[in-house]
Amino acid sequence: MTRQKISVIGAGNVGATVAQFLAFEDLGDIYLFDVIPGIPEGKALDIQEGLPHFGVDAKVKGFTTTSGDTYSNLKGSDVIVITAGLARKPGMSRDDLLFKNLEIMKDVANNVKKYASDAMVVIVSNPADTMAYAFQKVSGMPPNHIIGLGGSLDSSRFRTFIADALNVSVKDVNAFVVGGHGDDMVPFIRYSSVSGIPIEKLLSKEKIDEIVHRTRFGGGEIVDLLKSGSAYYAPGISITAMVESIVRDKNRVIPCAAYISGVHAKHYNVENVFIGVPVRIGSNCVEEIYDIDFNADEKELWEKTVASVKSNCKKVDDFFKSGAN
Repeated sequence: MTRQKISVIGAGNVGATVAQFLAFEDLGDIYLFDVIPGIPEGKALDIQEGLPHFGVDAKVKGFTTTSGDTYSNLKGSDVIVITAGLARKPGMSRDDLLFKNLEIMKDVANNVKKYASDAMVVIVSNPADTMAYAFQKVSGMPPNHIIGLGGSLDSSRFRTFIADALNVSVKDVNAFVVGGHGDDMVPFIRYSSVSGIPIEKLLSKEKIDEIVHRTRFGGGEIVDLLKSGSAYYAPGISITAMVESIVRDKNRVIPCAAYISGVHAKHYNVENVFIGVPVRIGSNCVEEIYDIDFNADEKELWEKTVASVKSNCKKVDDFFKSGAN
């Protein structure tokens, strides 16, 4: 059977961790790309040399993208994971970071379009919903072949905190988060349960509010603890789950940033943007988007996160209209 080819663009902490988990799960041959000479080659070799202990025969290769047509090695990719981007530095505004990462995403999108336009794409670069929107605009690739990280990671954190509060197995916790991957994400309390028992029957409102707050700021909590850098193990695992569902056609339902249009646009009251919703992920990437109902309080939270995502998408449009493209 032909092995899948999975390319990871960006070999920083998140990209390298994703490559490692993908290889350990034997999901395919892994191609790692980065602009810093030696980094993708060195990390790829390091991962490759550990695989015998797992009995994994995957090939892991690294490529520096600053020379020639190195991106031509994307050819034949079944799935591409994009983690490339800058971290926010002191004195840099969120808009400064957004515009810098848009420049990077534009270059990546053009190369993916040139060499691997049939691939399924998972966007990780922050903010993932906005970057998915930018990637699609530049590449022109089918929107249903593109998903963005967000809900997968946020839901994993949400489930972790619920399980910890109740001292139960995470296997029995069913919970998810929708909306943008930011401070205004929407953890769905009514749809959260432990073996079918609503968490509202098991936890006090105060405790649930505490868990929701911790979920929304889970990334910041890790940044504060690390002092330098941000999370990469949990993101790496969350991305791997998404890629596995594509590669193995598992049809898992995972919240992630998907393109909203048609009947879903009417239901969610937002159109032509990528935003976190429950998605059935299979070999064609977005196999189905599920419409979920909101009560009055949830609707208010949803509209807030929609406004935030739309605001960033407008910045993307303005950026490209300014001639930056």
